[in-house]
Amino acid sequence: MRARAAAALAAATGTALLLTACAAESGASDVVGQGFVSGDGTVQQWEPDEREDEVVVEGTTFEGDEVSTADWRGDVVVLNTWYAGCAPCRAEAPELVEIANERAADGVHLLGINTEDEAGAALAFQRTFDVPYPSIEDRSGQVVAALSGVVPLRAVPSTVVLDADGRVAARVVGQVAGSTLEALIDDAVAGTTTSTEGD
Repeated sequence: MRARAAAALAAATGTALLLTACAAESGASDVVGQGFVSGDGTVQQWEPDEREDEVVVEGTTFEGDEVSTADWRGDVVVLNTWYAGCAPCRAEAPELVEIANERAADGVHLLGINTEDEAGAALAFQRTFDVPYPSIEDRSGQVVAALSGVVPLRAVPSTVVLDADGRVAARVVGQVAGSTLEALIDDAVAGTTTSTEGD
């Protein structure tokens, strides 16, 4: 009986760990008061007149450089939370790399926010996928916590698009498709939103 109970507890614990492996729940309320299932690829956009104040994300890259989105004011910035062991992060990486390379000439910047890894694991991931953009180390959770005050990030990966004024224009919770991110970037550049945004 005890063995069966212990097995059941172990199975429940394992299931809970699997369910939360790529999810980082935030206690902050959603900026538009709408909930959603974490990590399901939900897209949320904000009309230009609904966007909050400028968001500045800054930190130290795994190469030891200081980076701040304030230096990119006037350009569209894409923030992406990730860590090396997250399967959806690995799945979306090639498309993020492609977008970073193709949209650099348009003044679009990508910035990774790594929530888990030591430098060795993060740099290995960046080499594996030939990532051309910087990522900042955020194992303390300070960067994500600061962002969550404006736009709750309830899963890893999550992607946030900042408009040219540094305001949150869109968010994708979970793995983002390249075509979706391209459309969100285009909307942010144009100062518009799509008519097919998610709930």
